[in-house]
Amino acid sequence: MNPKRRLDHHHPTGDQTVAESEKAGYGAAMKLSDFDFHLPEDLIATRPASPRSSARLLVANGDTVSNAHVFDLPDWLQPGDRLVLNDTRVIPARLNGRRHRDSAQGPVSAAIEATLLEPQADGAWAALIKPLKKVRLGEDIRFSDDLSATLERVEDGQAYLRFNLMGEDFDSALEQAGAMPLPPYIAAKRPADEQDKTDYQTIWARNSGAVAAPTASLHFDQVLMQALETRGVTISHVTLHVGAGTFLPVKVEDVTTHKMHAEWGKVSATAAEEIRATKAGGGRVIPVGTTALRLIESASRSGQIEPWEGDTDIFIYPGFEFHVTDALMTNFHLPKSTLLMLVSALMGQGRMRDVYAHAIEQKYRFFSYGDASLLIP
Repeated sequence: MNPKRRLDHHHPTGDQTVAESEKAGYGAAMKLSDFDFHLPEDLIATRPASPRSSARLLVANGDTVSNAHVFDLPDWLQPGDRLVLNDTRVIPARLNGRRHRDSAQGPVSAAIEATLLEPQADGAWAALIKPLKKVRLGEDIRFSDDLSATLERVEDGQAYLRFNLMGEDFDSALEQAGAMPLPPYIAAKRPADEQDKTDYQTIWARNSGAVAAPTASLHFDQVLMQALETRGVTISHVTLHVGAGTFLPVKVEDVTTHKMHAEWGKVSATAAEEIRATKAGGGRVIPVGTTALRLIESASRSGQIEPWEGDTDIFIYPGFEFHVTDALMTNFHLPKSTLLMLVSALMGQGRMRDVYAHAIEQKYRFFSYGDASLLIP
């Protein structure tokens, strides 16, 4: 993963972002409290099901709700359906190290934690640093024998680190020194370990750059992929580098005024053509995960999907017009989250309230390492 990735792939989408042009078209005021629900603490999963496809699958098909398992997915799909998968690769973005500097009183050394967010055009990395207030500009921060950095600048509370390595050397050192950036609700219960380097990565991950996993895709294993192929279900890959902003809470009471974080994504000409062909042939297009959905809808604002590349801050909430998505496979989301608003846009708010009530009653496991749902409007 080259730190210049963002610069190389940056194609502005015009004067308006995707989200701004969308917002002009829909959405009366909606209250944040409309998307709240009570979740028992013991339903938050801290480890995934094993094997992956043994996770439970709630199928909401129209007005019916069925309880199944992810390995049953081919039974709910039809020959000619197409799954759209996000092939981003999560980097081990959480680093623990020590900062060093000389002072009049002698050498200063203290522990520090950094979570990498994204590479900048100039080769530096945006990062969250704890404790940021104690770190001085230019201070040496050592994460391993091979990997070190200096604090280059701080802008609007955002830290930027300059590492001693770049390119493949950087990737290799980060792989050794870093830990998987588990979501806050898991990290609060246990630290990341070696098992997470496998568990928090999809089996088809190939384009490095995410600091959070497209978690609905974590349920897929080779046995399931073979069963889908046998069923006649086709696959397309797209790339959306999931950012830490995916965990940011919504803080405005009128949710339509919330500003989404931007994430870089790409829909190749091949993927766009495959999706168009599926639609033309009467098959259904089913993104696996909200990240894949947000990306293909960003690439479809003209009415049909086109090759697309750039930053998207598209915000999908009830009233949104879907152009390519026919159904969605996704995990269960946080109360008051933009992702809960997205599934409510697809299925209807009242319908999703009923689905989540059923999931809680049946003790489905929630969030990143939890169970899955197949939502068919």
